[in-house]
Amino acid sequence: MTSLPGSELFTQNHFELFALPVSFDIDLQLLSENFRNLQQNVHPDRYTNASDQEKRLSVQRAAQINEAYQVLKSPQRRARYILEQQGVVFDEQANPVMDPLFLMQQMELREALSEVKSKDDPGSALEKIVADLKLARSEVLQKLAEQLNTPETADLDKASQLTHELQFLDKLQSETEMIEEELLDSL
Repeated sequence: MTSLPGSELFTQNHFELFALPVSFDIDLQLLSENFRNLQQNVHPDRYTNASDQEKRLSVQRAAQINEAYQVLKSPQRRARYILEQQGVVFDEQANPVMDPLFLMQQMELREALSEVKSKDDPGSALEKIVADLKLARSEVLQKLAEQLNTPETADLDKASQLTHELQFLDKLQSETEMIEEELLDSL
């Protein structure tokens, strides 16, 4: 039986799969290029005349490559993956310990967001929230990079807390985008 290229894929971590160093800061262009190359090599269309087993493996490898790509291109998912590789377990049921200052900032942003539609100029109010959110997110991303660019020396508790903060900010960003769409639809 002929072996599909990349048969070692199932034993590689996501960074190895894309030939990238384990780091929070990654070259997104290189990630995309390596993604396209890997997908071309294992795409199921290339195995139309192959055995059923090779076709299944091709589909599995393509799915693995897609999943790894989605994880690495998302800062939040990438941070979480790096931490999981270092043995950190994320408990979705537990409330993470959060920095009180960060929580206060979140409450203020959420309150401002809930009041946007009632403002005289909701567009300007939303722009201010978006700017504040962008700044907060940038600060968290910078702190995560400081922690996770060399994961073996990271303060795992701090990096985990920052990952949770990024998750909060990403959720708030999604809510902001939904309100922005609602405002545009009402024009």
